Amino acid sequence: MCIFRRFHSILSVLLVAGVLHYATSFYLPGLAPVSFCEKDNGKENVPDCKSTIELFVNRLDSVESVLPYEYTAFDFCSDVTEKRPSENLGQVLFGERIEPSPYKFEFKKKEECKHVCTKKYDTTLATDKAALDFLKKGMLLNYQHHWIVDNMPVTWCYDVEDGQKFCNPGFPIGCYVTESGRPKDACVVNSDYHEKDTFYIFNHVDITIYYHVVEHEEAGSRLVAAKMEPKSFKHESGLECSGAPMYLRNKFTGQMKIDYTYSVQFVEDQHIRWASRWDYILESMPHTNIQWFSIMNSLVIVLFLSGMVAMIMLRTLHKDIARYNQIDSVEDAQEEFGWKLVHGDVFRPPRKGMLLSVFLGSGTQIFIMTFVTLFFACLGFLSPANRGALMTCAVVLWVLLGTPAGYVAARFYKSFGGEKWKTNVLLTAFLCPGVVFADFFLMNLILWGEGSSAAMPFGTLVAILALWFCISVPLTFLGAYFGFKKSAIEHPVRTNQIPRQIPEQSFYTKPLPGIVMGGILPFGCIFIQLFFILNSIWSHQMYYMFGFLFLVFIILVITCSEATILLCYFHLCAEDYHWQWRSFLTSGFTAIYFLVYAVHYFFSKLQISGLASTILYFGYTTIMALIFFLFTGTIGFFACFWFVTKIYSVVKVD
Repeated sequence: MCIFRRFHSILSVLLVAGVLHYATSFYLPGLAPVSFCEKDNGKENVPDCKSTIELFVNRLDSVESVLPYEYTAFDFCSDVTEKRPSENLGQVLFGERIEPSPYKFEFKKKEECKHVCTKKYDTTLATDKAALDFLKKGMLLNYQHHWIVDNMPVTWCYDVEDGQKFCNPGFPIGCYVTESGRPKDACVVNSDYHEKDTFYIFNHVDITIYYHVVEHEEAGSRLVAAKMEPKSFKHESGLECSGAPMYLRNKFTGQMKIDYTYSVQFVEDQHIRWASRWDYILESMPHTNIQWFSIMNSLVIVLFLSGMVAMIMLRTLHKDIARYNQIDSVEDAQEEFGWKLVHGDVFRPPRKGMLLSVFLGSGTQIFIMTFVTLFFACLGFLSPANRGALMTCAVVLWVLLGTPAGYVAARFYKSFGGEKWKTNVLLTAFLCPGVVFADFFLMNLILWGEGSSAAMPFGTLVAILALWFCISVPLTFLGAYFGFKKSAIEHPVRTNQIPRQIPEQSFYTKPLPGIVMGGILPFGCIFIQLFFILNSIWSHQMYYMFGFLFLVFIILVITCSEATILLCYFHLCAEDYHWQWRSFLTSGFTAIYFLVYAVHYFFSKLQISGLASTILYFGYTTIMALIFFLFTGTIGFFACFWFVTKIYSVVKVD
């Protein structure tokens, strides 16, 4: 990990240095540093130097529920006068809801037990009782705050095993002690949290902001870290941040108030640079070393297996082609066997060629989108600091790549002998995107019903439809126009009018066993990385290792191609020429293994409870499996198509 991160840093420095030769300053869009200076030092009017530090709040989420909620849903202190910052498409799709907060600090001004607001409740009132019940539900499910200072997460760092420190980019609302007296979640860190069947509310935070004084500049410092520690105080005798914790009995009735306070201090740190201020968050994650060694081990194994497959294929094919090219007489030709016998049928149009061509068009669109997105992510443009950029980039690329989808679908459909070009272009534009959108819309209805912040607003839903119908669909039609306009793909051999009879196949060369076996090797090279991706999605962990992900992506493409080519060769040697659908399904079956693994992950790793969360998990997992099916299936088909075209063009066929 360190090697790749240093490589990214070096590459970024070189890019910046090159641009600085022609400009005074250059930063990635939205990631320019902000300078802060003291309010009472006479420099508050210096351009681009702020004295007030604003704290923003994001949605609250939990590992025990798929449903995120907005900050205001829990009746915390809010600032209704400030305008919430604009969100990009990726943030809306991920359910991020960044809002301003009443927590505002003056740079280098220390505060002790500063009052923010007081919330009063009366359980005899239905609205207050509902608010308290929702707050208790949030603590029971361990919902986490996510605060942001200067586009940087405010982290809660605490000691774990072996003297290591873990920094979590979030902190809990509170915690719960069960009826049997067992503390749950954050209640284990303090022995004062011991009352049975009681909720403890974290209504106070100690915030420490670290800054770095910029050298060779007239004014300003830059924030390099923001850490906090949640605490609970009852504030019985005024606003004193000490004493007994603030608790709420599970069966409490009557009136109560909750005072929210904070303390803030500033610490100068010249060791952390602004460009590497995220490192302390990433390096403290306990899975980093495990991921490094596991992925390297997986890559070495997969590269070794891929090399073996390639060597076997090259040596075997070399002997076959040399033997077949030595056949000159008719008598020798009658003794032909294996894959050359089916040369007159190998390019026969497959059954359901319309559906296959549509899948190939959509798969091409997804493949190019994934490659370009991961490439930009490796360069650092789509880092976690640039919130929502990854999803925004993927959606925009998918919309703009309608032309390759229409072209590939039309080109292959014409080569398959299809004549219903209108149906083909309509299915390419609407079938796969329509299935994904229908699933997404149903999930969105559930989120609306649950009042979750992840529910997409109606306006955004209309905007997504507008991008689809007004940009992607016309581009698909344009690509299909050029695809049908060109002549059909020329094959190296002619197709016989009468199909050849396929002999009885052994168990291993039958379609289903070959397809099931074909997806094992591609899945084997991604399942370790898949674990961390699922963790980042469902366990709300930060994913940042795009260098490894891009390498795994390349290895996956190579492995899908070679595994499909190998099985395709075996089937052709067994005189079975139905390779088109089989090649697509062989590598596409990796998605079935992905689906099975996702089910295992749900029951073994997650603590999700509730019918709505379960439906949402499997609904979104189905979308990911469908996209993965089209992606891997297209890779397998194109690899096999190239292989079949190549071997039948280099041998002499009478």
